[in-house]
Amino acid sequence: MSNKKIAIIGLGYVGLPLAVAFAEKYAVTGFDINPERINRLRAGVDDTLEVEDDLLQNVLVENIHQKGLYVTDNIDDIKDAQIYIVTVPTPIDKHKIPDLTPLYKASETVGKVLKKGDIVIYESTVYPGATEEDCVPILEKYSGLKFNKDFFAGYSPERINQGDKERTVTKIKKVTSGSTPEIAEEIDRLYKNIITAGTYRASSIKVAEAAKVIENAQRDINIAFVNELSKIFRLMNIDTIEVLEAAGTKWNFLPFRPGLVGGHCIGIDPYYLAHKAKEYDYNPEIILAGRRMNDSMGKFVAHETVKMMLKKDIPVKNAKVLVLGITFKENCPDIRNSRAIDVIRELQDFQFNVDVYDPWASPQEVKQEYGLDLKTDISPENKYDAILALVAHNEFKQLNLNDFTRDKSFIYDVKAIFPKEKSDLRL
Repeated sequence: MSNKKIAIIGLGYVGLPLAVAFAEKYAVTGFDINPERINRLRAGVDDTLEVEDDLLQNVLVENIHQKGLYVTDNIDDIKDAQIYIVTVPTPIDKHKIPDLTPLYKASETVGKVLKKGDIVIYESTVYPGATEEDCVPILEKYSGLKFNKDFFAGYSPERINQGDKERTVTKIKKVTSGSTPEIAEEIDRLYKNIITAGTYRASSIKVAEAAKVIENAQRDINIAFVNELSKIFRLMNIDTIEVLEAAGTKWNFLPFRPGLVGGHCIGIDPYYLAHKAKEYDYNPEIILAGRRMNDSMGKFVAHETVKMMLKKDIPVKNAKVLVLGITFKENCPDIRNSRAIDVIRELQDFQFNVDVYDPWASPQEVKQEYGLDLKTDISPENKYDAILALVAHNEFKQLNLNDFTRDKSFIYDVKAIFPKEKSDLRL
């Protein structure tokens, strides 16, 4: 199979690491519609920080036919591929309804170059049935070919853990599937060539799709549970982290922590499963209850801040507040669907003057996405009435927050980054 050419459609947090891994053994063409992204990758720079620049530079090639990675935004460059792997985002709209537009557009692109015998593999998180019911018809329409006669499909859900330099794409077991038994075997062999952790071949595409979407729904529900515990224990004046540490001494207690749940996976994927469930006239009560709980945490954090400041006789109106972190998780530059913005917006509604500092986030992206001017540095010369640590970046752990506070200030360590005695309140 090493003589087959692979095209990766979408070179973001998922597509690029996968393309680099395949490029060690195959001729890979990475396609993305963003010309700025392509130019940066051609220069050997990955702004997502998922791939080390030296590793990227080692696999980049200028000849599209040789082993390695050729990146492009020209559809003509992917015409010779026999295997197409789609790794585009699958977001939700403002009504929390799945938005498959990127997936549809990617399927159109592939359909325009699809040939007899080609295989199209989807990695984007979707609800069960999306590959065969939504994407395949688009491939048929734009290619004029017949599914499972002229071309074939597969689904192998992405398992990228953003910001994790230990469990990289090749070190996480991969679920695979195909539209026929023979194609399922071929796709499984393809991934086995690069996934050192091994593969698991699902019995069908729908099973593989369902397995992916419940991974994040399960995490979402578990985090919602500890977030609810945090609200309960706050009323009882009990430290939630201490409770969880005590309960964690039992071997089968799950070590989830409270916090803001955002990002492009956990905060979105449950809505995909819920959407499909409703098509079958089933209302997924637990899944949606977990989402409601987690979506409420930003407002809860802001309101607890106001209450604690009032208790400490700190004037609320025009108070100067420092928010540490706006990415959706620690040690990662991704700001998509970050729930830190919920805290910030609520504080602004209370007429706080809010400064946001995050050494991992791009000021340009934050300005474009949220309309905020990100501080690029903080100095002890600037004092704050309140400090909220929302994201557990390693850089924050080195800070002495007292250097940035007034004589009477409030510190809310939402992620329990610091020792308990260093803050006034933890989530």
